[in-house]
Amino acid sequence: MSAFTKIKAIKHALSASESKLATFTLDSPNAVRDLSSQELANVVGVSQSSVVKFAQKLGYKGYPAFKLAVIDSLNKEAPNTQIHGKITLSDGFEQMADKLLASKIGVLNETRNLNEMVAFERAVELLKNAKRVMICGIGGSALVCKDFAYKLQKLGITAIAEADGHIQLALASTFGENDVVVAISESGSTREIANVVNEARSNHAMVISITKYGHNQIADKAQVQLYSVAEEASLRLSSILARTAQELIIDMLFIALTQASRPGRKLLEKTNEVVSQFKRQKN
Repeated sequence: MSAFTKIKAIKHALSASESKLATFTLDSPNAVRDLSSQELANVVGVSQSSVVKFAQKLGYKGYPAFKLAVIDSLNKEAPNTQIHGKITLSDGFEQMADKLLASKIGVLNETRNLNEMVAFERAVELLKNAKRVMICGIGGSALVCKDFAYKLQKLGITAIAEADGHIQLALASTFGENDVVVAISESGSTREIANVVNEARSNHAMVISITKYGHNQIADKAQVQLYSVAEEASLRLSSILARTAQELIIDMLFIALTQASRPGRKLLEKTNEVVSQFKRQKN
């Protein structure tokens, strides 16, 4: 996972000193690779121990490993197509469309880079072998849940997506070790979803989380953690971008499941053919 991606994902949860280091690294990554930990501390105006703690918070053993990760990220970095600035009431249609498109592309790239292949492989294995699957989310995430349930049903997987938090909790109480809960929460702290996850775990059900990157009460309880990104803080964009990122995750899972299950592919072909036949019928 890119060092820059990690920094962006946890930037909101950093201390003042760590935030300074994060900003400097993102703004001047070429400078970081030429600085020692003490030199970086002096330039940014923090202690050397803050530099080490910052590196460790990102998952690196120390500053040398962090610096190597920054160099690696610089070597792999794609051209930045992001259009900066928020959509405003004064934006023309083309400017609004360009900003929205750039925001979606950025979120999709960040979400893809946040997730490791091994986590997807584990999630696919759990879903493929599950007796029942419940996908739970509240608000905008509930729309993503319903979409994922439809996709899984087409593959012959018994999938449930109820928008009501009380119903989700009640269903979780009936789940057991052969069942899977997919918990979707942008913040990772949605109270209703956290309760469902706790209930599912108490009954030995497996949990796959789709949340923001980093420690949170939902991801920390899940056996498999997947991450989505919505960087834009604007109220006009946040829900749109959150769903964009979440949809990428469920679409990747759906396609991976289709690749991994021959019976699932057969059922998908059958459902597509049934719908196609209906559309071809003349009134």
